[in-house]
Amino acid sequence: MAVEQQQPTAAHERLYVGGAWVAPAGAGRLEVVEAGTGQVIGSVPEGTAEDARAAIAAARDAFDGWGATPVPERQRLLNAIADGLEARADEIARTVTAEVGMPLKLSRVIQAGLPVGSFRIAAGLLDELALEQELDTVLIVREPVGVVGAITPWNYPLHQVACKVAPALAAGCTVVLKPSEVAPLSAFVLAEVIDAAGVPAGVFNLVTGTGPVVGEAIASDPDVDMVSFTGSTRAGKRVSELASATVKRVALELGGKSPNVILDDADLARAVPDGVGKAFLNSGQTCSALTRMLVPRARLAEAEQIAAATAEAFACADPFGERSGIGPLVSAAQRERVRGYIRTGVEEGARLVTGGEEPPEDLPTEGFYVRPTVFSDVTPEMTIAREEIFGPVLALIPYDDEDDAVRIANDTIYGLAAGVWSGDQARAERVARRLRAGQVEVNGGRFDLRAPFGGFKQSGNGRENGRFGLEEYLEAKALLR
Repeated sequence: MAVEQQQPTAAHERLYVGGAWVAPAGAGRLEVVEAGTGQVIGSVPEGTAEDARAAIAAARDAFDGWGATPVPERQRLLNAIADGLEARADEIARTVTAEVGMPLKLSRVIQAGLPVGSFRIAAGLLDELALEQELDTVLIVREPVGVVGAITPWNYPLHQVACKVAPALAAGCTVVLKPSEVAPLSAFVLAEVIDAAGVPAGVFNLVTGTGPVVGEAIASDPDVDMVSFTGSTRAGKRVSELASATVKRVALELGGKSPNVILDDADLARAVPDGVGKAFLNSGQTCSALTRMLVPRARLAEAEQIAAATAEAFACADPFGERSGIGPLVSAAQRERVRGYIRTGVEEGARLVTGGEEPPEDLPTEGFYVRPTVFSDVTPEMTIAREEIFGPVLALIPYDDEDDAVRIANDTIYGLAAGVWSGDQARAERVARRLRAGQVEVNGGRFDLRAPFGGFKQSGNGRENGRFGLEEYLEAKALLR
C-alpha cells in the first residue's frame, strides 16, 4: 500500500557556529528518511572533526562573557527560546513524527511540548537555586562548568537536546551540540529559534555528523570541559574512554531493560494496560520503557489476556493518520533488529501471545513497522529478558513471591527506570525503594520534567531534568576568608 510522503523535503546546507550559518568544511551529506514511507525527506551536512573544532573554539571564546551574564538576562533569553519553540510547535511535531514515527497526536504533546517545558523550567530554577552560600568564613560559589559537548539520540530528538541545552545555558555554560544524524531536523529549528532570540554568538553551536567523527572529536577535545551523552551503553563507554584522556566531566544517560513489578494485590485491569502503554510508547523506542512485566505466577494467564487485548488495540497505524495505534520504527536497520529479537524469543522458548515478526497488513511495506508483540513464560536468562530491544516487544515474566520479584527486577546490568503496582500504596513504595533504578513509577506515576532522570549501574551516571539536571552543569568553588 502506497502512502504519500507527509513531510516536505528540508535540505540544510550550513552549520550554526559562532552565531552564524557557515559552510561545512567538507562536502558530505547525510540523508534523513521518513519512518512511515522509507522516502528521503531531508538532508544535512556531514560535519567533520574540523567543523567540531571550529564550534568548540567559538564556544570557548564565548564562555567568559556568557558565564558572567546576569541571571535575569539568561532567564529572559531562555524564556524567549521557549516562546520561539512554542510558536513552531506544529512544525516540530510534524518533523519529528516524520523522522521517528511517533503518532502526530503524541508528538504534539511530547516531542514538541516537552522542550518548551525544559527551557521554561531551567529559567525558573535560577530563582530557586542558590548560586552563592555563606558558611561561617567560607563563601561557596556555584560556577558554570565551561564548554559543554552535547551528543543526543534520535528517539526524542528535540526533547533530549533541550534536556541538555536548557540547563547548560541556564548555568552559564556554552554548548556544542551534535544531534543524531538519523533525526537531526528539529535541531535546526532550535538553532533558528536561538539565533532569532538574540543569544550571543558562540553560546550555542550546532554541528551535524556521525558519532565516530563529530561525536568523538567533541568527546576528546581538551577545550571541552564536559560531555553530556544520551544513547546506547556501548557508545557511552566509548565517550567515557575518550573523555578520560582530558579528565573532563561526563554525564551519561544510557540503555535500560526496565522492570514493571505487578504485585499480587494489584488491580490487573488497571496495571496491565498501563504497563503495556509504557512499554510501547514511541513504538518501544524509549530508553526507560517498562519492557519486563513481572507478574505473580498464579495470575499470569489473566495478565496475558489483558496484555494481548491491549497490545492488539495498539495495532500499527500511519503516524499522520486519524486511526490510533503505534507508528513505525525509525529505520530499516532498527526494524530488522527488533524482528531479530522476536525470532530469538521464539527460538529460546518464550511463548508468543500476540504479534510477531510478520509485517502488518494495509501499511506501506517501505515503512519501518513492527507489530506490537507480547511474549509470556519468559525466563530471566532469555535474551529478550536481558537485552534492550528498543521496539514494541513486551516480556511477561512470572515470579513466586515479593522477594523473587525484586530479585528478578534487579537482575540486570541496567538501572534506568522501573514500575511497581499494588493495591496498597505503602507496600508499593516499600518495594519501589528496593529497586535499583533511577526513577520508579508507583501505581502508574506520571513523567515529570522536574524529577531527576538518570540511571544506576550501566544505565549511566548523572541526572537530567529539574534541579539535579541544572546542578550537573555547575562547579562548586570555596572562597576561604
